[in-house]
Amino acid sequence: MSRLSGQIEDYLRHLTIERGMAKNTLLAYRRDLNIYLEFLARQEISSASEVTEANVKEFAQFLVTGKGLVATSVARVLAAVRGFHKFLLMENLVPDDAAGKVKPPKLPKRLPKAISIAEVELLLKAAGPDPEDGVATTGDLIRIRDRAILELLYATGARVSELVSMDVDDLVDPEIVRLFGKGSKERLVPVGRFAQAALASYQVRVRPDLAKLSKGTPALFLNQRGTRLSRQSVWQIISDAAKRAKLEREVSPHTFRHSFATHLLEGGADVRVVQELLGHASVSTTQIYTLVTVDALREIYATAHPRAQR
Repeated sequence: MSRLSGQIEDYLRHLTIERGMAKNTLLAYRRDLNIYLEFLARQEISSASEVTEANVKEFAQFLVTGKGLVATSVARVLAAVRGFHKFLLMENLVPDDAAGKVKPPKLPKRLPKAISIAEVELLLKAAGPDPEDGVATTGDLIRIRDRAILELLYATGARVSELVSMDVDDLVDPEIVRLFGKGSKERLVPVGRFAQAALASYQVRVRPDLAKLSKGTPALFLNQRGTRLSRQSVWQIISDAAKRAKLEREVSPHTFRHSFATHLLEGGADVRVVQELLGHASVSTTQIYTLVTVDALREIYATAHPRAQR
């Protein structure tokens, strides 16, 4: 193992132990830093102290011309490289930060794709029976689970990975759920009345029978084999509900997260409250949702105000 390879391993260990970085993120960092390591090897650079700002800029250009990466991918790789050099400086392994002034490419602002409240209601109805409907056929039982999943996604703005990793014990009480976000960061999120009813119906009428099909599992949402539901299964459940609801747009688990944030802001919620509910580390990440609501206000103003017409 070269000295540079060893330092990359030290950096990844630091991210694991000190930063609590998630496994999938660590794998991505490792892949990106291996690309960097191979590039430096071709430049006959074997020590971090030999790397200059010009080398890092050349690497950024190589990602575009040599690897054909788009701006978002280049920004991701450079984030790993910049973090690595910052770590080397922090550990006094280099005299300066060779990547500190190398800026990632500017990314186009992409507005989140939210659906309307009416479309959310159509999806929920298409997913499964109303939880307050006491009569359900055998064929409806699994769709009681599906309704609970969609109700919870919309009620909490949870990521699909957070939802499928939930255990029964994460239902702190009927009105609060515990979610574990990126880096296993824990947050508590309120649950509205409709989602509460859907969860209660699933737990009483469906989950006990599913749990009997396999060894005891703490997972909240189970598949038809009695094991933890996968992210792919949640995507399929939503896709099927969208088809039944005859929605003409693509709907994903993240659509519920976007709609949750957008509808809260449109309803007057403070952006910092929404930041906390979504589990965003920075309010700037949440503020992209305010662009959606500003655009909606602008459109309404343009069509409604008598002096707005051009």
